[in-house]
This record gives sequence, structure tokens and C-alpha cells, in this order.
Amino acid sequence: MDFGSFEEWFTLENIMKLIKQYRSFGPIPGILLPMIEAFLPILPLVIFVMANANAFGLWLGFLYSWLGACLGALIVFLVVRKFGQRRIFSFLSKHSKVQKLMKWIERHGFGPLFLMICFPFTPSALVNIVAGLSKISIVQYGLAVLIGKMVMIFTISFVGYDLHSLLTKPLRSVIVTIIIFILWYFGKRIEVKLNKSLESVHNGEIDRSRG
Repeated sequence: MDFGSFEEWFTLENIMKLIKQYRSFGPIPGILLPMIEAFLPILPLVIFVMANANAFGLWLGFLYSWLGACLGALIVFLVVRKFGQRRIFSFLSKHSKVQKLMKWIERHGFGPLFLMICFPFTPSALVNIVAGLSKISIVQYGLAVLIGKMVMIFTISFVGYDLHSLLTKPLRSVIVTIIIFILWYFGKRIEVKLNKSLESVHNGEIDRSRG
């Protein structure tokens, strides 16, 4: 199976079939899929969350997705925090953009980190790794993940729950479209602001070196 076929396989229908196939394992498949996404960011978290909401219901689907996504993010953070100085991660911590992002997270703490995690269109895998490499406290990071993922996962679960009504109820489709646009818009705003903050840090370092 080539990469293109691999990506094409991850549709809502196929993931729902997979969850139903292993339904005898209870909530384990619903928790594992979002958890694995934290280690393999090429996997579609949005599809996993929507499939959980349809397979288990809105509230249980949200709970399983939230638990899995939080567990995955925290495990990645703790692994990077413990082994971040080892050779496997040394090339990352020495990268100039990664160093700037680490300093930005350390300087601003919980608030911006929470906002970045809230939106599904920000690179959460990169955020997890950089947060692990930074000096931000585990408590700050844990709270940002638990609350930020709660907002993000519930929004996706609500959007993905009862997809049939999206076709039969035009007003719901309009609301869902607006929600997706808002998430995309604010995700892009955060990305732009993050890039500007990194640029200002870089310019400040240059000015200090010249002074």
C-alpha cells in the first residue's frame, strides 16, 4: 500500500467500520485511535473524533476521544521531557525555529498554549514536542492539554455527530460550516501571531547581539 492509498483509506466510513469490528473491546478502540494520532500526526484526528461520536454517541464518543487525545499528548510530552537531551531529539532542540518556539512558550505560558491546543488546525504534534523540550511546567502543560483538548474534541464531536442531519437539515449544515470556518480562521490567526512572535524574538536576539 503506497502513501496515497494509506491516506485514502482513512475515511469516516472505514474508521466507523473498524470501531464496530472491535466493539467487543468496549471503549478501547475509541480511546486508542486518538491516542495513536499523537505519535503519528499524519493520521486524521478529526475523522477519529467524528467516528467515535457516531459509533458511541455524542457524550461517550467525546469522552473516549478526549481521553485518548489527552493521554497521547501527555505521553509524547513526558517522553520528550525525559529524553529531550538525548541524541534522538538533539537535532530538534538545536534547530533555530524550535528554539524560538520553546522560548515563546516559556515566556507566555498557559494562555497561548491553551489557545493553540483548542484549534484542530494548529500543528498539535509539534506543540507537544516543543513543549516537552521547553522549561514549561508539567502542571501548566497538563492543564492546557486537558482544557484545550476538551474544547477542541467537543466541537468536532458536535459537528460530526448525526451526520445524516447535515443533509436533511440545511440550518444545521450552515451552523457547522460557520463553526468550521471560525475554527480555521482563528487557527490561522494563531499561526500568524505565533510567527510574528517568533520573528520578534529573533529580531530581539539580533539587536542584543549587536548591542
